[in-house]
Amino acid sequence: MREVVHEFEKFTDLKDMLNKSVEKFENRPAYIFKTNEQGKFSEITYKDFKNDIDRLGTALINLGLKDKRIAIIGENRYEWAVSYLSVTNGAGIVVPLDKSLPNNEIENLIIRSEVEAILYASKYDEIMEELKNKKNTNLKYFISMDLNESTNGVISLKKLIEKGKEQLENGDRKFLDAKINPEEMGIMLFTSGTTSQSKAVMLSQKNIVSNLMDIAATIRVDETDRFLSFLPLHHTFECTVGFLYAISKGSSIAFCEGLRHIADNIKEFEITVMISVPVLYETMGRKVLKAIENKGQLKKVNMGMKISNALLKIGVDVREKIFKEVHQSLGPKLRLMVAGGAALDPETEKLFNSLGIKMYQGYGLTETSPVIAAEDDEFTKIGSIGKAFPSLDVKIKDKNEEGIGELLVKGPTLMLGYYQNEEATKETIDEEGWLHTGDLAKIDKEGFIFITGRKKYVIVLKNGKNIYPEEIEMLINKIAGVSESFVYGKIQDDGDYKISAKIVYDKDIIKDVYGITEETEIKDKLWKEIKSINKTMPTYKYIKDIIITDEELIKTTTRKVKRHEEMKKMQ
Repeated sequence: MREVVHEFEKFTDLKDMLNKSVEKFENRPAYIFKTNEQGKFSEITYKDFKNDIDRLGTALINLGLKDKRIAIIGENRYEWAVSYLSVTNGAGIVVPLDKSLPNNEIENLIIRSEVEAILYASKYDEIMEELKNKKNTNLKYFISMDLNESTNGVISLKKLIEKGKEQLENGDRKFLDAKINPEEMGIMLFTSGTTSQSKAVMLSQKNIVSNLMDIAATIRVDETDRFLSFLPLHHTFECTVGFLYAISKGSSIAFCEGLRHIADNIKEFEITVMISVPVLYETMGRKVLKAIENKGQLKKVNMGMKISNALLKIGVDVREKIFKEVHQSLGPKLRLMVAGGAALDPETEKLFNSLGIKMYQGYGLTETSPVIAAEDDEFTKIGSIGKAFPSLDVKIKDKNEEGIGELLVKGPTLMLGYYQNEEATKETIDEEGWLHTGDLAKIDKEGFIFITGRKKYVIVLKNGKNIYPEEIEMLINKIAGVSESFVYGKIQDDGDYKISAKIVYDKDIIKDVYGITEETEIKDKLWKEIKSINKTMPTYKYIKDIIITDEELIKTTTRKVKRHEEMKKMQ
């Protein structure tokens, strides 16, 4: 186990966590919103946030939903956060649903999870009306986040909160006094994938607060920080790290208005902390370098990074002063960016750290609540996912000659299991309590973990050599004009694999960098770059075939490539 870097508050459950935060930060802003007046913001304090949670929770219990399953679906918004903590802090079991699912999959998951109520945004009015008429689910209550008045069998969330306020004023303490069992299932989360493939992960509140305490022990965040909520809240990475962790530390949260607005939102809201996926940071990094290059300052900035990195070794930090202009363009208060969900390009991590904006890579799974390991203020190593969290044990199973094998983890953040799927649970968590991540990794002598790829995506050649697609993709993605790539093995007549790559290019960048627009010219240019990459690798890893396209790869809502879907297209 790693050392604890920071002192941290201990929590027994999410209700305990919220109560402690409100006690310390009741008059500080929990949420920040734009107003119609430019540069002016409205705030919801921790005290007001808790009042809304208590009111809604009380009203939900009075609807007969105590200990029932309650779903939430909608974009990232204040009502989503209130709904989540109202359910977990005394009402029942929360079931966050993916906001990007098609109607048939939403219906399927509502049936599978056996929820009795759903809180939803107006975008889902049509499917909710269908379900109300079909009567093929356990749903008794449809609660709209957007209606001002209850109508046609749909309850207004606003009115429900008002009702809860009345009930509290009349001395109703059913929600306030509700006891939480932190060992039982409190959260049901569906893994990404189609309804036939997705599994329902059962998490307890002990799982979640154990992760919150581990994060607090390793990454410093406090009440002066402001988070930008960008990734979908139904996903456990954003929910645990970007929402619950921020609340546990008294930080404030602002909602991103969309991908196109992210750069402006960072500056407007004076964001200090961001939680996101690598592709966003890599895009930001490319834009930063391009802007520096356009101003003719690339040589000067590179020299500044060399000097400042040398000074850091003797404890002198001049990065903020030297790169003030870069900080202003990104966001003058942005200090910390945490990447998770996929492998982060080491060059991107080096760039931001050299410019004076801390960038840490983390790693986790829905099944582990979610974070297993992360870099932090003391333990960082470029290219690694840091060390395992203080409460967790990790080990490598079936190491090969390079020390690579499957990463296993054990500790208090491990899920209770998959709902109604004992077979899958036993496949994932062995008899000794080790969870098999399905990811291949190696651990160095200092305890830093390096992920090399997914176990099921490894290409095993006839000569016994293993090829990890993600490693080669990272090299391809560094080619100017390449947005993303997908490396796979194409089966040959002799039963062996031809290493192939599907490359997604950006038309504008290709034209800007190489001055070409025709697809044949683009393919020739990219082939030339691929041949240069081949020279840096052993011959058995050589890419021998490429497909090029300007259409992005199929992805989950958290921007992970759906490799099995891409493979189907190749066949």
